[in-house]
Amino acid sequence: MRLKKQKIKLEDPFSIQEGKNKYGYLKSSCHADWTQQIFSFTDSGKETIGKNFNFFYLSKINLVLLFFLLILLIRVAWLQIVKGDYYYDLAEGNRIRIERIEPKRGIIYDKNNQPMVKNIANFLLYFIPADLPKDAQEKKKIIERISQILKTLSPADIENILVKIKPKSLESYQPLFITDNIEYEKAMLLYLESAKMPGVYLFDKPRREYNLYSLSLSHILGYIGKISETELTKAGSEYLLIDYIGKTGIEKFWENELKGVNGKKQIEVDALGKEKKIINQIKSDDGHNLVLSLDIRLQKKLEEVVNKELKKLKLDKACAIIMDPNNGEILAMASFPSYNNNAFVGGIRKEEYEKLINHPSRPLFNRCISGEYSSGSTIKPIVAVAALAEGVINENTSFLSTGGLKIDKWSFPDWKAGGHGVTNVRKALAESVNTFFYYIGGGYNDFVGLGIDRMVKYEKLFGLGEQTGIDIIGEANGFLPTKEWKEATKNERWYIGDTYHVSIGQGDISVTPLQVANYTAVFANSGSLYQPHFVRQVLTANNVLVGQIENKPIRSNFIEKRNIKIVREGMRQAVTAGSARNLQSVPVEVAGKTGTAQWSSNKPAHAWFTGFAPYNNPKVVITILIEQGSEGSSVAVPIANEVLTWYFENVK
Repeated sequence: MRLKKQKIKLEDPFSIQEGKNKYGYLKSSCHADWTQQIFSFTDSGKETIGKNFNFFYLSKINLVLLFFLLILLIRVAWLQIVKGDYYYDLAEGNRIRIERIEPKRGIIYDKNNQPMVKNIANFLLYFIPADLPKDAQEKKKIIERISQILKTLSPADIENILVKIKPKSLESYQPLFITDNIEYEKAMLLYLESAKMPGVYLFDKPRREYNLYSLSLSHILGYIGKISETELTKAGSEYLLIDYIGKTGIEKFWENELKGVNGKKQIEVDALGKEKKIINQIKSDDGHNLVLSLDIRLQKKLEEVVNKELKKLKLDKACAIIMDPNNGEILAMASFPSYNNNAFVGGIRKEEYEKLINHPSRPLFNRCISGEYSSGSTIKPIVAVAALAEGVINENTSFLSTGGLKIDKWSFPDWKAGGHGVTNVRKALAESVNTFFYYIGGGYNDFVGLGIDRMVKYEKLFGLGEQTGIDIIGEANGFLPTKEWKEATKNERWYIGDTYHVSIGQGDISVTPLQVANYTAVFANSGSLYQPHFVRQVLTANNVLVGQIENKPIRSNFIEKRNIKIVREGMRQAVTAGSARNLQSVPVEVAGKTGTAQWSSNKPAHAWFTGFAPYNNPKVVITILIEQGSEGSSVAVPIANEVLTWYFENVK
């Protein structure tokens, strides 16, 4: 019974429980008490507040949370206040972009307003690398699809273009050229599919096409092509890697006027970087049109006549220039052989390009401005006028030509066996008497000639030894030998024989055909040296005059007119009784000078003619060079005859 009572006593719910108390909570291992069960468990049986939860740690947890909240607030403040403008601009940059508006390239006309170039439709594909998918597989799919459409570029080709651009660099936001001259059907398919290809853009960029009325125009007009990285560095911010730029000829020299001024537009783009709407724009200024001094009719005739003579001679290298002696305007210029500049605009194939550059006759080479040749006897008018100006001779000074001169064991012959007899300056020019020019150039026995220094002085006055300044690229300087040059380069002293050679246009002297035409113009116009040029007017895109090219001479009156007159009379006598008598059949009076320039011991000489017409009121200068043509009188003069006859019968 005692044990039973004791058991009842322990289970009495109203008995006072004993145990240690801490922080006001009863600490006991007993869980039978119903009050603890009420506060320790919910209806679902999950514990919410247990008898072991320590409220002392709650304040510490709050401090930790407050600390992290403070960091978060500071970061938000940094991003929103301190760096707010930066990230706003970044976001706007992804949404709003500035794009360039390209101007139309200017048109080039001949003097009769005949267009020599035109702009035609051309589809160009480019990437914005920064807009391409970041996922490698997505980007690969786009590249493979583009390659599949084009069929001209493999995926590897496109990858090789892309690999040059560093990710996240400034270049990655610039247009990257992929290809151009895309066929219409392919372009339309690309246009439709590129709408869903981020970073892929199709652009209608006009392409240049040349109206080759005459194939020889290629050397004059030149051509445009895709800008290279080197050219881009030099050209500045107006150009991008998808642009075309003048490579040669007028297209290169007048690039700034022909190109125009870029416009720009502010656009809103979508998530793929595609244009949604235009926010603002500044229109572009189209390139200026150029009116040249060239006459297409004369250019075609000049090319036709020279080609005919070359075929007859079985030669292929020559050049011919016709210019206005009163202002330096080039009326026609033809270099042979030539090439088709349209082949370069569309992207010339490697095989075709190698064929051109490896051709033995160098068709890409403009002989009129870049070729450097011995002048032959065409230099004699300058030597004659220099001797007159320096008082070495007068118009009546005469020498006996018996076939040449001899100094010690060295002989300096005339071209005519037995010589020309008694010769003054007019006859010397008319018959190209070497002996006369040996005398006035280098002297003989007691007679003192000009000497090399004075000859070079006057040759420089007539524009030799330097570029004329013509407005196309690639002009050569020619060369005037001096005592100092020979001693420095050949380690030899200057001999009298060197002076004799230079006085008749042989030896180390070299000139360009353009220089010969230009100094011939000085004798035609009686004393003014002009700067040769092709462009005569610059117009707006709507053909409103912007500016007229000034025709001021480089120098005038540097030779007395009476001395010019004497030389002119000698050049006229070359036609009436001398080496250019074939020109007597031309409808107007012609004056000129033939030349036969030795340049090789085992190859024929170059054939020259340079002259002007009409004699009393010159309208044109004509200069012709046939490489390895032998005699100027028999090869170059007939060409001049046919061209001048046609000109004065057909052109007014």
